[in-house]
Amino acid sequence: MSDWGRVLTAMVTPFDASLRVNYEAVRTLARYLADNGSDGIVVAGSTGESATLDQQEKLRLFETVVETVGDRVRVIAGTGGNNTAETISLTRQAEATGVHGIMLVAPYYNKPPQDALYEHFKSVAASTRLPVMIYNVPGRTGVNVSADTIARLAEIPNVVAVKEASGDLVQIAEIRRRTSAEFRVYSGDDALTLPILAVGGHGVVSVASHVAGREIARMIDLWFKGKMQEASELQLKLLPLFGALFITTNPIPVKHALKLMGHDVGGLRPPLRPASAKEESVLVRAMRESGVL
Repeated sequence: MSDWGRVLTAMVTPFDASLRVNYEAVRTLARYLADNGSDGIVVAGSTGESATLDQQEKLRLFETVVETVGDRVRVIAGTGGNNTAETISLTRQAEATGVHGIMLVAPYYNKPPQDALYEHFKSVAASTRLPVMIYNVPGRTGVNVSADTIARLAEIPNVVAVKEASGDLVQIAEIRRRTSAEFRVYSGDDALTLPILAVGGHGVVSVASHVAGREIARMIDLWFKGKMQEASELQLKLLPLFGALFITTNPIPVKHALKLMGHDVGGLRPPLRPASAKEESVLVRAMRESGVL
């Protein structure tokens, strides 16, 4: 597989005042992330408000980010959904935009059993020549992709990684135990990055890297250089920020954090809403405590 790197940022989708995608702001944000610690950018994932983006918006987002920074960082297209045929269609079209990989979230709401999850991911992987990352986030989807299922999927040549956001370190360790060294396990939870590295993780698909990308990249670099104590100290310093960025539904806090840092990424599409005054207070305090504001 082509190495996607250690720090992948799950990029927010900037909107204008009318809540249309602001493609110029997309370019600006992509360049900022590439300059500040991101080895790769995941486009149109949960943090990118994929649930309220239509197919043409997603495809144009993929094209825009590839054109802007595709020669500098890996661009991963979030094409997953809960309709297998539609997921295959979007994945094939995403491949044509020049993205470097695909991220597939577990089908949500319809809650398929494990054998059906396997067949879903297998079918989508077969539709593309690109490397594929499975995204397991049961808190959003209502279904957990088990270690057994991930281990089976890892035998498919172009299923090369998993973004694990189950919060279950035993499950994550079991995935690592049962897959090859080439299969990449990424943390899907900033606060668990170091614990996941400790059980064989490769890196993180991060929300916090929007505002602390260099610090997160340094923390991971320290870990892999064997400087565990320094890495741990940096993780603990960033812990208030990690908590504040999830004080309410993602990406409400991170979009507000970007605004506080001077990045114009606009508002959020309903049914999400802006950060409240109380949430802003918590966020500002955590950003200052962590040294990013």
